[in-house]
Amino acid sequence: MWGSRRRGRRTARIDTLLGQQTEIVGDIRFVGGLHIDGRVRGNVTGADEGAVLTLSEHGSIEGEVRVPNVILNGTVVGDVHCAERIELAPRARVNGDVYYGLIEMAMGAEVNGSLVHRGGEAAPRPQLVAGPAEPGEDEGPALAEGGKS
Repeated sequence: MWGSRRRGRRTARIDTLLGQQTEIVGDIRFVGGLHIDGRVRGNVTGADEGAVLTLSEHGSIEGEVRVPNVILNGTVVGDVHCAERIELAPRARVNGDVYYGLIEMAMGAEVNGSLVHRGGEAAPRPQLVAGPAEPGEDEGPALAEGGKS
């Protein structure tokens, strides 16, 4: 799962590195690649479409993560919003919901929350609306496409 298929992928460029003994209290907004070995107490946001967050097994984030591409092998306490791709490595721990476009999850990774797929625009769901019954039919809610009656 983690080995042979990686050949076709581009490697993540690391522009910023937070060392294992580093703790940041506050929000981080970054462009490019961010690798975290330390601890962040605040939200982490990728400011461009190509932003990549890598959280090592020694790293942790207490806050919301909003980055297009994420590779997790550490702990996140908070929701993770990943518009494109998220990889959950064997030591990944997420205590919160994960919103993703594409997910890869290794055996041993944990998500204590919901996994919510965020693909393209979904078709509107039919909704039940109260309306006049047709002659000869039971009265009750009518089914309308997209919530229109």
